[in-house]
Amino acid sequence: MIPELKKNTEQKMQKSIEALKNDLGKVRTGRAHTGLLDHVMVDYYGNPTPIAQVANINLLDARTIGVQPWEKNMIAKVEKAIRDSDLGLNPATMGDIVRVPMPMLTEERRKDMIKIVRSEAENARVAIRNLRRDANNALKDAVKAKTISEDDERRAQDDVQKLTDKHIGEADKLLAQKEQDLMQV
Repeated sequence: MIPELKKNTEQKMQKSIEALKNDLGKVRTGRAHTGLLDHVMVDYYGNPTPIAQVANINLLDARTIGVQPWEKNMIAKVEKAIRDSDLGLNPATMGDIVRVPMPMLTEERRKDMIKIVRSEAENARVAIRNLRRDANNALKDAVKAKTISEDDERRAQDDVQKLTDKHIGEADKLLAQKEQDLMQV
């Protein structure tokens, strides 16, 4: 019972870290990266489709993303989808490629982005702590039901705390890395 509980808790904590990575990836820095357009949906013959399924996405240079739709008639739809996304980007069509230049971030905008990033990291830490609480409650219930001993419970709680510390440290490391990326000019 205890190994299964620890395994489930660790998997859920890892999912929280993955969700944080995903959320931080959506916050743009001054540099271009193709993952920025991952959640942009294009109207493909009436169906909302991820942009990566209708176009080839690559970096033209450090500050420009190139999007090349596989079908010529999709160029305008791809451009519109990028413009209408919540990313604040202004794409421009050049022949059969949609160029997406990354605008420079002002100091004020960088600070706003850092607030957003810190909030995301705090949400991940809270989720990890909630998982720790749930695991510890499950251990206490097992002691009450006399399925495990109090010594086993204490050892398992220590292990759960180590998992918590490890994953919160990982979240802090991701936050520091993203803050550093945001403050680079």
